[in-house]
Amino acid sequence: MFWHMNRQKIVVLAFVIGSIATVTACGDDAAAPASTAVAPATTATPATTAAPETTTPEATVPATTAPDTTAPGSTAPPPRFTYPDGIRDVRYCEVVLLKADSDGLYAEVWNTMGRSECPQDEWEAIDTAAIAAEYGAATALANGPRYWTLDRIDATMQQTAPVTTFGSIEMFLGATVDLGAGLPSTAPYTQRPVARDTVFYFDAGTEVYELTDPDGVVYVMQSYSQKIDPTLSADQLPGLGNRLKLPAGWTFSSRVLDAELGVRDVDGVAVVVQDDLENTYQLVA
Repeated sequence: MFWHMNRQKIVVLAFVIGSIATVTACGDDAAAPASTAVAPATTATPATTAAPETTTPEATVPATTAPDTTAPGSTAPPPRFTYPDGIRDVRYCEVVLLKADSDGLYAEVWNTMGRSECPQDEWEAIDTAAIAAEYGAATALANGPRYWTLDRIDATMQQTAPVTTFGSIEMFLGATVDLGAGLPSTAPYTQRPVARDTVFYFDAGTEVYELTDPDGVVYVMQSYSQKIDPTLSADQLPGLGNRLKLPAGWTFSSRVLDAELGVRDVDGVAVVVQDDLENTYQLVA
């Protein structure tokens, strides 16, 4: 039944997956594989990283690997790409595969973090139709590029995750998202809960970008997207409020931090929203 779903529904699902994917991507201060939105069916063993001490993370090499033998081209991960100046304005991309099993629809979110910064020419060469056919997916979505607007991430994650190559870009399986029976809302400025155990750190003296809803709830930007506006860059973010189509009662603002800001999940759940340019923000609990 799933494989006979009409094209319109697949397009809607692809849009939804793209929105979900951008809020599940995360890693540690050395850009290790992301924590999952729901527990994926892999043999990877979760581990917890130590709280970040500085903005100059050291790369580590996983002691073991758990390649996804069902994924074409799956390989053991090489040493991770390092970010000596932290991850603010570091670029990453994702490929999202929509699949189905006996329990319904789910999405595999594959991420470049820790592997490369997703070179533009290689990204443009990604063939999503060929990827969907090769991986037995109903559709594949190229989600990105995106850039972090934070400095460090402390996360509980899988230190060993399946790794594969799409085109010439290596990615790890960062999340498997259960889409359930119904479709999530695709509307911007809509709260979406994401199951993850993370702390996003913003350094003192750095600028942050915030949405505030009509009830005074504040969301801080975690990443900006070039999917809708390929020219969007970090230096444009302070004036973003003049471009956004904010709902009644919502405001956009920027400020320089007097002290370090740590944005945490609450009991393993982070609440996120996206603006109409698909920039992603997390609730400041």
